[in-house]
Amino acid sequence: MMKSIKLRYNYIVLIIVAAMLSSCGDMDKKTDQTATAQVKDSVQASHLPAQDSVKHILFFGTSLTAGLGINPEQAFPALIQQKIDSLHLPYKVINGGLSGETSAAGKSRINWLLKQPIDIFVLELGANDGLRGVPVAETAANLQAVVDQVKKKYPKAKLLLTGMQMPPSMGEKYTKAFAAIFPALAKKNNMEFLPFLLKNVGGIPRLNQKDGIHPTPEGHKIVAENVWTKLKPEL
Repeated sequence: MMKSIKLRYNYIVLIIVAAMLSSCGDMDKKTDQTATAQVKDSVQASHLPAQDSVKHILFFGTSLTAGLGINPEQAFPALIQQKIDSLHLPYKVINGGLSGETSAAGKSRINWLLKQPIDIFVLELGANDGLRGVPVAETAANLQAVVDQVKKKYPKAKLLLTGMQMPPSMGEKYTKAFAAIFPALAKKNNMEFLPFLLKNVGGIPRLNQKDGIHPTPEGHKIVAENVWTKLKPEL
């Protein structure tokens, strides 16, 4: 009788020990799985760009850059950001466009925007000067002052200039002199140059709003492509 009880006791002990070992094995397995997951997460995180590694592209300009008359996400700078994101490039676009901006006003405003780091500077300015008939020499001097401030603050920043043209109603002499501002400025400052921002958009009614000046969302898509051809190689 005593022997039977002892055997039964030993059997129970063996069952308890086996259960404990199984439980420990499960715990070890879960611990290993957790550790593996943590390592995996760490590796994946290491492939994500650090916040401080993100570079900045400043689009500085007029209502054309700001996207007057359309939603901000339809303006060409936002469309450029979409292209950048689709390629998983570490760049953030800053839309520094302001409706009604002249070269003189831009010269005064640029320092405020340069408080944030800038790696690429895209200058779209001067159109409002042309429409107001501002003397060409004055516009050229103001644009040079803007570029000088950018180069002084961020000497390593890449520079892109977008050219503009005036309608014939401004007179042949003025329109030619105005158009000549931009290639001269680009050459002087070693800037990447897009001769005409509104190529394949300007003067085409269906691609412009009722004012005949500001592109529609469809027009901005073409403008974005124009800019992208010059900007992409700089990224």
